[in-house]
Amino acid sequence: MNIQGTCALVTGGGSGLGEATARELARLGARVAVLDLNMDHAQRVATDLCARHGEGCAIAVSCNVTDPDSMAQAISTAAAAQGPARILMQIAGIGSARRVVGKDGSAASLEDFAQVVHVNLIGTYNAARLFAAACAKLDPLQDGARGVMVFTASVAAFDGQVGQQAYSASKAGVVGMTLPMARDLAQHGIRVCTIAPGLFATPLLRTLPEPIQQSLAASIPFPARLGKPEEFAELAVHIVHNNHMNGETIRLDGALRMAPR
Repeated sequence: MNIQGTCALVTGGGSGLGEATARELARLGARVAVLDLNMDHAQRVATDLCARHGEGCAIAVSCNVTDPDSMAQAISTAAAAQGPARILMQIAGIGSARRVVGKDGSAASLEDFAQVVHVNLIGTYNAARLFAAACAKLDPLQDGARGVMVFTASVAAFDGQVGQQAYSASKAGVVGMTLPMARDLAQHGIRVCTIAPGLFATPLLRTLPEPIQQSLAASIPFPARLGKPEEFAELAVHIVHNNHMNGETIRLDGALRMAPR
C-alpha cells in the first residue's frame, strides 16, 4: 500500500513507539491522526509534524481505545479532517508487574489484572473492529486492498517474566487474534499484522536508573543495546508497504529471550 497521501491513525501516538511511528508515517507523506489519552502529548507531536512536513499533515485527537464511543469519535474526527483512514497503528497500551502472591501472603489484585487486559487486549480489539468496519466501506485499491492494521504485542507474550502475568496474557491475546482476524478480514481486503518488540528505549524505560538500563541492554545478544523507537517504526511502515505480509507476528528483539526474572 502506498503511504503517500494516505490517512493513518496512530493510537498512543503522543510518545514512545507511537510517536516514532507517527513521525515515520508523516515523513513518508501520510496524513497522520495522533490519537492519545494525553492531548498535550498528542498536540505536541502533531504540531511538530505540521511544522516539519507541512500544515495539515497531522492532527491531534483525544482517544481512549477501551471506550467504544471515544474510539468511534476519533475515527470520525480524523476522517472529517483528513479523509478516511486506511492504516491503523494500534500502539496504545499499559504495563504491570504483580506477583500472584505478595510478600505478605496476599493474593494479587484481580482489578489490576483486568485493567491491563482491558487496555491491551480489549482496547486493541475495540480499535480494530471499529477501524475495520469503516475501512471495509472504502473502494478497493490495487490487489483489492482496502487497509492494513498493525498491532503491538511484546516478547512477553512468549517468554514473560515473574510478575508479568497480566501483561503477558494481554499481549499473548493480541498475538492470538492476529491470524484469525487476518483471515476474517481477508474478504474485505484488510491485512492484519503484529509486532512483538523486546526492550526498547521508550520514555518509560528511560526512567529506570542508568545501571539497570545498561544491564537490560547487555542481555540482548545483538546488537547489545536497547531497541530504538525508530526501528519499530521502520518495521511498522514496511508492513504497510508489503502487501503480501498478513496474519503474522514479528519479533523485533535482537534475538532476546527473556530470563525468568
